[in-house]
Amino acid sequence: MKRLLFVIISLIVGVWVSAQVAIKTNLLYDATTTPNIGAEIGLGSRSTINLVYGLNAWTFHSDSHGDRKAKHWVVMPEYRWWTCSSFNGHFFGVHAMGGQFNAANVDLPIPGFFFGGDNLRSGVRDHRYQGGFAGAGFTYGYQWILGKHWNLEAEAGIGYAHAWYDKYACGECGGKIASGGTNYFGITKLGISILYLF
Repeated sequence: MKRLLFVIISLIVGVWVSAQVAIKTNLLYDATTTPNIGAEIGLGSRSTINLVYGLNAWTFHSDSHGDRKAKHWVVMPEYRWWTCSSFNGHFFGVHAMGGQFNAANVDLPIPGFFFGGDNLRSGVRDHRYQGGFAGAGFTYGYQWILGKHWNLEAEAGIGYAHAWYDKYACGECGGKIASGGTNYFGITKLGISILYLF
């Protein structure tokens, strides 16, 4: 057992030390007041694993609109295959996603469509929805080398997600109206990211 554990740890450390690693942030996601951080690790000359985490914990108040929020956290793992070499040029990916949300009194700019349940895009204008989601999709992107340690990345992904939720009468004061679920198909990733490569 000790030998097996030693071999596993040695392999992980060996991959980490020999692999190219980048940290990143999605500037479009940052612009929505959602701080995020990602890490991408090279697996070989033409493949990488990407992992991004984002968190929006804010409630905004205005006299004309009251409390508005699109609170959520999300984690998105992804496998990427590069047409030329890792961290350079075109890539195709398969991503997954999961997280939780609490949204009310906002317009959600989610391109795509909901089916088999509430349309959350319009529903959160007049109700509060709280719940979780999980899904998967496909990504296409491109990275430009800016310098020895810096890259710029653009990506878009399309996929499916299922959300389960509790629906409330209003932002903070209303009781629970219903519980349910809905399905979404459309844009699941969109980003312009800056990367620092080690």
